[in-house]
Amino acid sequence: MNFARDVVDAAPPGRRALICLSREGERAEISFADVADRSARLAGTLAARGVGRGDAVMTMIGNRPEWVYAMVACFRIGAVVLPSNEQLRPKDLRVRFEKVEPRLVIADRRNLETITASGFGGEILAVPDERLFDSEAVPAVDLAPTDPALITFTSGTAGEPKPIRHGQRYLAGQRVQAEHWFGAREGELCWCTAASGWSKSARNAFIAPWVMGATALLQDARFDPEERLATVEAEGVNVLCMAPTEWRTVAKRTTLRPLPTLRHAVAAGEPLNPEIVRLWEEEVGISIHDGYGQTETGALTGMPIGPPVRPGSMGKPLPGYRLWIDDGELCADPSTIPTFFIDWAGDTWRTGDRVTQDDDGYLWFEGRADDVIISAGYRIGPFEVESALVSHPAVAEAAAVAAPDEERGAVVRAVVVLRDGYEPGDALAAELKDHVKAETAPYKYPRIVEFADALPKTTSGKIRRALLRQG
Repeated sequence: MNFARDVVDAAPPGRRALICLSREGERAEISFADVADRSARLAGTLAARGVGRGDAVMTMIGNRPEWVYAMVACFRIGAVVLPSNEQLRPKDLRVRFEKVEPRLVIADRRNLETITASGFGGEILAVPDERLFDSEAVPAVDLAPTDPALITFTSGTAGEPKPIRHGQRYLAGQRVQAEHWFGAREGELCWCTAASGWSKSARNAFIAPWVMGATALLQDARFDPEERLATVEAEGVNVLCMAPTEWRTVAKRTTLRPLPTLRHAVAAGEPLNPEIVRLWEEEVGISIHDGYGQTETGALTGMPIGPPVRPGSMGKPLPGYRLWIDDGELCADPSTIPTFFIDWAGDTWRTGDRVTQDDDGYLWFEGRADDVIISAGYRIGPFEVESALVSHPAVAEAAAVAAPDEERGAVVRAVVVLRDGYEPGDALAAELKDHVKAETAPYKYPRIVEFADALPKTTSGKIRRALLRQG
């Protein structure tokens, strides 16, 4: 197998592969013929510099076509690509360089100073640079399903990020989630807004659209809630994939409105609050399909396409995937999951996430095993508390963690970020406590409510609850 040959080279040459929007306001449409040619020439440039099968290549490029060319070039020659987010700092990069030891780095010029400050002493190819495409095009090599293709790092919500190796099967295996959750259709325009460098971006920015015959949209810009809606309208986006933080922020900081071209919407990365799902249904007329996966596994579950969305649920196991719950923890059979990482030898994968399942087979996330709050004998999932808080009109974001308590062992402590126009204070704190009591079982209400300007997050946007517990 080889993704470059089987998907890129095999696509109708004139079919539109990418629409790219630059930071400078430029717009470009790129065909599969262009992607095939430029990735093959860039692969030739890499080969001329000694990069071959099994060698690691780091990319540190924004959501622009050069990133896609670099990824496909590595797939073509069997190099192992390590996409890295532009928000990483020198210390973060040093961890990656020590654990992966890339043969070379392909980086946007705006990131060269950061890479240099990390102490990397190897070769760096800077983009944009048309000379990188001057080499003779090289053909795609034959690869085995378990030959390494991609390295992604865990988000580091607790502890240091770890490198995860995925095989070539990970690329072809995206068709399951692309068809049954992501929902791309041939000829449509799909936009996964995740910054390059994260597992969701690696699989959904262009791979999932392409295996379904769709076009991918790349926008190299900082997140702006109003601009996000405007881009969907201007480009006629049909499938939109955003992180829960983005879905929440757009809903809370813009005036939502119907988006006529938007047919399907998905969220993944952390649970999406039911209130946000309902807001988008009411104001936009679109139901957001939540999904669940891990860096190690790829997508595991998704809200099924067709039946009504169940707000707050992470959906059902993807077709053919064997998942079950053992003592409250979600477990998986790696042999049934084509996107599972290649360095695992066991029969059972324990996700570390506490999940429940209803009578219809839908799964409901409670929290990481170490995030669950045990108060006076009650087990309280932080997501339930956070969802109740976010349903209050004053709340933009919220995180719930355990705080020590002599009588109860622990109580719920909530850290709340307010929407514009609201002021923190004892009266609002009391109102939020009462609101949670009314929204869910009263024993789950936060006995401590604190206000903050922002929540601590990883660069991929996940809340760092372990850090909040320390504070």
